[in-house]
Amino acid sequence: MKTIKRLLKFATPLHHYIPEYVIYTIIGIVFGMVNFAMLIPLLNVIFDQVGTVEKVLKQPHFSLSISYFVDLFKYHFNNYITTNGSKQGALYFVCAIIGVSVVIANMGRYLSTRVITRLKMTMLSRLRTNLYNKFTEQSLGFYSQNQKGDLLSTMANDVQEVEGSVVNSIQILLRDPFIIIAYFAALFYLSAKLTLFTIVFFPISGVLISYISKKLKQKGWYSQELLGKILNVTEETLGGIRIIQSFTGEKFMQKKFGDVNHRFVSMSKAMFNQRELASPVSEILGVIVVIVLLIYGGTLVLNGSDLLTGATFMAYLVFYSQIMQPAKNISTAITTMQRGIVASERIFNVLDTPVAVTEKPDAKSVSQFNASVQYENVSFKYEQQYVLKHINLNIQKGQMVALVGRSGAGKSTMADILPRFYDVSEGAIRIDGNDIRDLKLGDLRGLIGVVSQEAILFNDTVFNNIAFGYPDANKEAVITAAKIANAHEFIEQLENGYETSIGDRGLKLSGGQRQRLTIARAIFKNPPILILDEATSALDTESEKLVQGALDKLMQNRTTIVIAHRLSTIQHANEIIVMDQGEIKERGTHEHLLAQNGIYHKLVEMQEFK
Repeated sequence: MKTIKRLLKFATPLHHYIPEYVIYTIIGIVFGMVNFAMLIPLLNVIFDQVGTVEKVLKQPHFSLSISYFVDLFKYHFNNYITTNGSKQGALYFVCAIIGVSVVIANMGRYLSTRVITRLKMTMLSRLRTNLYNKFTEQSLGFYSQNQKGDLLSTMANDVQEVEGSVVNSIQILLRDPFIIIAYFAALFYLSAKLTLFTIVFFPISGVLISYISKKLKQKGWYSQELLGKILNVTEETLGGIRIIQSFTGEKFMQKKFGDVNHRFVSMSKAMFNQRELASPVSEILGVIVVIVLLIYGGTLVLNGSDLLTGATFMAYLVFYSQIMQPAKNISTAITTMQRGIVASERIFNVLDTPVAVTEKPDAKSVSQFNASVQYENVSFKYEQQYVLKHINLNIQKGQMVALVGRSGAGKSTMADILPRFYDVSEGAIRIDGNDIRDLKLGDLRGLIGVVSQEAILFNDTVFNNIAFGYPDANKEAVITAAKIANAHEFIEQLENGYETSIGDRGLKLSGGQRQRLTIARAIFKNPPILILDEATSALDTESEKLVQGALDKLMQNRTTIVIAHRLSTIQHANEIIVMDQGEIKERGTHEHLLAQNGIYHKLVEMQEFK
C-alpha cells in the first residue's frame, strides 16, 4: 500500500481527478442499474402481469434511498398506464427509460475513462521525467555500480509495467467496489435473506486470491532482474559487434543470451500461469455460488416464503451476475498489481539512490578563471581502495601540465575529480582559492572543457553536436569553431553540410572526423580550463596529425591538463607529473625528468614516442 500511495503522488493533486472520476463512475453505475431494474416491469408487461405492480398514486417525497426511486418509477408507470390505458404503451414507456439510461450510463463510463487516462498519463510522464533527471544528475560512480541494461529496463519496461498493471488495477479498485456496493444494495432490497446466504462465499475467494498474490510478488523481482540482464547483454552486443565478429564470438554471445533468456522465459511462464490462476478460481467459485443461488432462490420462489415473484427472482439473478465480473476484476487486479509493485519498487530504488555529487544550497557563482588550480593533499577511493593518495599540485593560469604513467596509475581520475565527476575523499581542489565543492556545479563545469579518448557524439546533426548545450547558437560561431578544429572542410563535403545527421554515436564519420568534432565542440564552448584525456591515442597517423593540429590551436592561451601516451603531445608541457599507484613519483620538465633517469625515463624508452 505504501508503494501505491507513493505512485499516486506522481499524479497529484488528486482532487483534479478523483472527485470527477467518482461522479462519472456513480452516474455510469446508477444508470447501468436502471437498465436491469427495468427488467421487472418489462417482464410483467410481457407476461401480462401489469396488475401485480404495486400502484403508487401519489408522487413520493424525495430521499436518497432505493425505495424513493422505486416508488417514483411506480408512480409514473401507473400514471402512464392510466393515461394511455394500454399495455403496449407501458412497454414503450419502459423501453424509453432503458434507452435513455443506456446512453447516460455509457457517457458516464466514457467520461470516467477520460479522467483516469489523464491521471495515468500524468503519472507516467512524471515517473519518466524523474528517472531521466536522476540519470543526468548522478555521478560517474553510480554508472560504475549499475549495469546500463538494468537502467534501460527500469526506464522502459518497469514504467510500462506500472502502466499495464498498477495504474489499470487502480482504475479497477476505484470503480468496481462502487459497482459491488451498489448492486449488493439492490440485492438486499430485492431479498435480504437470499443475499445474506450468498455473502458467505466471498471470504473463501479472498483467501485464495491473497495466497496467489503473495507467491506472484516473490517471482516478480527475479523476473524483472532477468529482463534487465537481457537488455544489458543486448546492449553490449550492439556496442561491441565488431569485436564479437572479429573474435568469432557469435556462438559464445548467443549462448550467453540464450541462458539468460531461457531463465527469464521459465520464470515468466510460471508467473503468468500463477497470475492467470486468479481468474478461473474466481470464476469457478462464482459459478458454484450461482448454482447454489438458483437452488436456494428457486425454492424460495416456489414456496412463496420470501415474497419473491418469478420476475423479481430473474431480475435478482441478473443483478447478481453483474457483481461477478467486478469481483473477478478485483481479484485479478490484486494479483496483477503485485508485478507492478515490484516494477515500482525498482523505479523507486533508482529514484532513492542519493546523488553523490551535490551542490551546496549557498554555493558561490563563478564566471571566470583568474589565477590557479590547486590540488591540496587530495586522496580518492572507490569504495575501500585508494586510487589517489596525497596529491599536491599547483597549476597556474595558462600553463600546460601533463599526466603520465602506466595504466591504472590514476591519471584519468586526477582529471575526473576536477569537474566533480567524483568528489574527493580527502583534501580539497581549489580554483582561485575557492574549494570547488563550494561553487555552483554548473558554473564550475562551465569553466572546463573535456576532450576524451572516446569521441562521444549524439545522434543529431553536425551543427547540434558542435553547439551542444547551446540551443540558440550562432551559425558563424559554429563554423569558426569547426575551422579551428580542422573540421570545416570535411563537414562541407557531407551530404547536408552542417545539417547532416551523423548517426548513432557518430558512426557515419571516421574516427578522426569524430574526434575533430569533439574538439570543435570544446572550442565553441571556449572554456578557460581544458582537459585532454588521450585524445589522439585511437587515431591513425594521418588523422592524428589533423587532430593534433586542432588540439594545438585549442590549447593556445588556456590552462590545460593533458593525459597522453605520445611524447610529441607532452614534451613542451610546463610540468610533467609522473604517477604510479595513485601517487606523484616524479615531476618536472621533459629534459629534467630524462636527466633523473627514473620512471619517466623508463616510460620514454618503453614507448615509441614520435
